[in-house]
Amino acid sequence: MKKRTLPPALSPGYGLIDSHCHLDMEACQDDIEDIIRCAEQGQVHTIITIGIDLASSQRAVELADTYPGVYASVGIHPHDAEEGDDIVYQQLKELATSEKVVAYGEIGLDYAKQYAPVERQRLEFARQLALAKELDLPIIIHDREAHEDTVQIIREHGPFPAGGVMHCFSGDTAFAHQVLDLGLHISIPGIVTFNKASELQKVAQKIPLDRMLLETDAPFLTPAPFRGKPNRPEYLLYTAAKVATLRGISIDEVAQQTSQNTKQLFSLPDQEGE
Repeated sequence: MKKRTLPPALSPGYGLIDSHCHLDMEACQDDIEDIIRCAEQGQVHTIITIGIDLASSQRAVELADTYPGVYASVGIHPHDAEEGDDIVYQQLKELATSEKVVAYGEIGLDYAKQYAPVERQRLEFARQLALAKELDLPIIIHDREAHEDTVQIIREHGPFPAGGVMHCFSGDTAFAHQVLDLGLHISIPGIVTFNKASELQKVAQKIPLDRMLLETDAPFLTPAPFRGKPNRPEYLLYTAAKVATLRGISIDEVAQQTSQNTKQLFSLPDQEGE
């Protein structure tokens, strides 16, 4: 009889923060109550739900206002760069006044799909970096197959006193050092559990633990052993466990440091019981 493998677990008093997911998306909305309940049972006590356009940002703020452990960001994803205009940015500025808005993003460049023209992506990325600085909010960066331009634009418009994070990191260790030199954190997604993700595994093993965040990007990028299913914040435990294995440390240490990093970056309060 095959021995059943127990899921990873944290010691009492430890918890994880999902620094990036999309609770407003349809895949999550039908089960939102269950998703949040299961996240809490899976020791994921705090979730940041991310705005990708005006409607998504509005919904993210509504969710954050509804659930105590949920916080929000606002912004325009590069896929939706053509939505950017003065009226939309004014509405995002107003949304950002909510106490539950802790970051600006996700913003950046996506040269893989190019749902918006590259030049428009660059223009709106720069405009939103300026807006994030005006709002004194940390930046959440999306970079897909656009490493060089992403770094160049961030460098040109920096520094960013409120800090930020390269979400769903997709580069190698050399690029990781460039990102860290910009003063940004690096967020490790569930891809790190994939057998073929050797470059990301090297990054997760080598970067300073005090500059690392963890994320699900739910409902996308579901970690092993749940690939093929919609991702959920509760699965963050599997990403944390993989990072712990790669670094030769306990999952408790990974949870403690990455949660502290996330709380400091996004100015999150301590949760009861921590």
